Amino acid sequence: MSTEDLEALLRVTSPGYVGETPPEVAFGTTDTPVGRLVLAVTARGVLACTYEDEHGVFARVSRAVGSFIGPDPRRLDPLRRELDAYFTSRLRTFSLPVDLRLVTGFSRTVIQLMTAVPYGSVTTYQEIAERIGRPQAPRAVANALAGNPVCLLLPCHRAVEGPGSLGGYAGGPAAKEHLLRLEGAL
Repeated sequence: MSTEDLEALLRVTSPGYVGETPPEVAFGTTDTPVGRLVLAVTARGVLACTYEDEHGVFARVSRAVGSFIGPDPRRLDPLRRELDAYFTSRLRTFSLPVDLRLVTGFSRTVIQLMTAVPYGSVTTYQEIAERIGRPQAPRAVANALAGNPVCLLLPCHRAVEGPGSLGGYAGGPAAKEHLLRLEGAL
């Protein structure tokens, strides 16, 4: 086999990484109907799908994971496909695993509860606070949800302040309203 043939084979089996090691954390962005999302995927799952600034996410990922971080479209494509399917109403539940290394303690408890809120429905900050045994902490619940690094997959947009008030959302109020209308919750 010639050197040219070997290089061609490596290009096909390892797109973009001829002679290099692929990044441990695949990092990139995607544009959606509710704004640009910053994405990070590890071998464990989706680490970030967030409205945060790219530089801020990169810094958080670097501190928490401390790995080789770089572009790897091949590893980001499954997430992008699921996001596209969600925004075109072809997907109600994300199937990709989630890597929660960017979330700890109280925030992790709150964010993980969001998987129990079904597509097309909402809960309130107060209901979540009561469910975790902290009925006096609806504001802390809202703050924990605001820091969700894996929005949409762990659907923090399904938590509202109360009747008639959507509350805050990292993507802004228009994005939250769009997502809830897409799901038929409004």
